[in-house]
Amino acid sequence: MKKIENFYLEDPHFINLINSLLADDMREWADRELGEFGRMCAGEIDERAVHTDREGQPRLIKYDRFGEDISEIWVNEGYKQTVKETYNKGIVGYIHKQIPELGRKGNYLYSYAQGYLLSQSEPGFYCPVTLTMAAAYLLEHYASDEIRERFLPHVLSTGETELYEGATFLTERQGGSDVGANDTKAVLTGDSYKLFGEKYFASNSGMCGVAMVLARMEGAKPGTKGLSLFAVPWRKEDGKLNGIKIRRLKDKLGVRAVPSAEVEFEGAEAFLVGEPSKEIHYMMEALNLSRVCNAVASIGIMRRAYMEARNYAFHREAFGRKLAEYPMVKETLTHLAVKQEIETSAVFSLIELFDKVMSREQPVSEKEMVMNRLLIALLKKETAEQSIHFAHEAIELHGGNGFIEDFVLPRLLRDAQVLTVWEGTANILGLEILRLMNRHQAHKLFIAEMKDRLMGVPVSLSALKDPVLQGLEEVEGLTDYVAVSSEDVQTFHAKKVGALMTSIYESWICLDEAARGGERERAKAEVFIEKTWSEQILDREMKSVSYFNIICNPRLYPVK
Repeated sequence: MKKIENFYLEDPHFINLINSLLADDMREWADRELGEFGRMCAGEIDERAVHTDREGQPRLIKYDRFGEDISEIWVNEGYKQTVKETYNKGIVGYIHKQIPELGRKGNYLYSYAQGYLLSQSEPGFYCPVTLTMAAAYLLEHYASDEIRERFLPHVLSTGETELYEGATFLTERQGGSDVGANDTKAVLTGDSYKLFGEKYFASNSGMCGVAMVLARMEGAKPGTKGLSLFAVPWRKEDGKLNGIKIRRLKDKLGVRAVPSAEVEFEGAEAFLVGEPSKEIHYMMEALNLSRVCNAVASIGIMRRAYMEARNYAFHREAFGRKLAEYPMVKETLTHLAVKQEIETSAVFSLIELFDKVMSREQPVSEKEMVMNRLLIALLKKETAEQSIHFAHEAIELHGGNGFIEDFVLPRLLRDAQVLTVWEGTANILGLEILRLMNRHQAHKLFIAEMKDRLMGVPVSLSALKDPVLQGLEEVEGLTDYVAVSSEDVQTFHAKKVGALMTSIYESWICLDEAARGGERERAKAEVFIEKTWSEQILDREMKSVSYFNIICNPRLYPVK
C-alpha cells in the first residue's frame, strides 16, 4: 500500500488553492517551505504522534521526592522535538513579525496552511499552537507596552529566544460555555494582581509560558461584563511556580498530545491586559481565531482520512477485485474527495477575509466583520461534523483493519470527536448565528452577497446554479420567519438556518471553481450539487462512479 510521503506535494488541489491566494512576493518561498513542512508532517512528526498517542502521553508529576507540590508536566522527547520544529517554522511567529528571507511579515493564510498540514498527522498538538496564536494576538493588540515586551518576543519565538507557548484559560466547573458564571477572583496588589480560584479545563497546562486568564476584579459586575483579561506567567523569574497548582490531568477520549488539566490559582501574579471588564470583546476575537483553527484541523483530518481510504482501496483486493473497482466504493471515495476539496476551498476563502479583519492593516467594513463571524460559525460547525463522518467512512472502508490501533484511523476518529465540542458546540454556534441575525441582520447581508456572487456564475453552469438559487429562496423565507419569531422558535430553527446557509456558500464555492477551472472542477461541481440538493433516490447517471477516475485518480490530476 502506498504510504503518504508529503502532505503538501500529494495534495494538488491545495497547492493550486494556496498559490492562488498568496501574494506574489510570498508564493515561491511559501511553496518551498510548505513542501518541506509537508514532508516533515507525513514523516517524523507523524511517527512521533503515534508514540505520543499510544505510549508517550503527557503525565503529571505532582510531588517531588521531598513531598513538595511541583505540578510538573512530563512530555516525551519526540513531542518536544515537534514543538521546537513547528514553532521554528513560524506557524505563530511569522503572523506578527518579519520573515528574514523575505523582509516582510507573514499572515494567517500561511499559518493556517501550515496548520492544515500539521493536523493531518498531529491535530492534538495543533491545539497548543492554536492557544499560542490566540495569546499572541491578545498580547500584541491589547497588552501594555511593558507587558507586551515582557512576553510577546517569547510567544513569537522561532528559535532566537526561549519559547513561551500560550494558553487561554476560560472554563470553570460552574460555567462551562456560560463564561459569565466564572468566579475566579483578581485582587489588586501594587502594580499587578493576584488570582484566586480554579479553571476546570485548562489545555496546555504546564507547557505554556504564559496563559491568558479570565478573572473578576473585586466589586466588578456579575456576568461577562464584569470579567477582565490577565496575562499570567506559569513560573516566576526564579523558575518557581507562580502560585499555580495542577490538581489532575484530564483523561480525554482524543487529542492526547495536549495536557488538559484542572488548575488552581493560589495568589498567582497576573497582569491586566487591555481595559477592565472588556473581556467579552477581546475573547470573542480570540475565540473566532480558535474557531478558524478548529475548522483547519477538521479539514486536515478529512484529508488524511480520505487519503488513507483512497490508497487502501487501490491496494486491497476482495473477491478478486481491487476495492477501488467496486461502484459503491467509487461513490464513497468520490463524494469524500469532492466534499473535502470544496470544504477546504470554503475555509481558505473565509481565511482570506479573516486575515483582512484580524490584521487591521486596511479599513474593514461592518459588513465584512459580520460576514467574517457568520462564516466562521457556519464552517466551524460543518467541518467539525464532517471530520467525524470522514474518519467513520475511512474506518468502514478498511473493515476490521480500520478498528485496529496499528492504523491511524482510530486516532483520527478520536481526535475528530472533540472538534465538535471545542470552541463552541453546534448549539452554541446556532446561538451565534441568531445573535448575528438579530443584532446585525446577518441573514440579509448573506443573502444579498450570495445573490450577487451567483449572478456572476456563467450561463454555461445555469443548470447547476438553479437548485442553489432555489435554496437561496428557501433560506430567505426561513430567515424572514425566524427573525420575527419567539425565542423558542428561533433557537429551534437556528441549526437548520446554519446548515442551509452552509450548503449555499459551499455550492457557490464549487460553482466558482468550476467556472474558473477545467474538466475536473466541472465534474466536482456536478457531483457536489447533485449530492447537496437532489432528493431523488434513483440515480440513473451515477456521476460519482463515472467521474471517479478524473476526481480520485492522482495520475490524472496534475498541479497547475
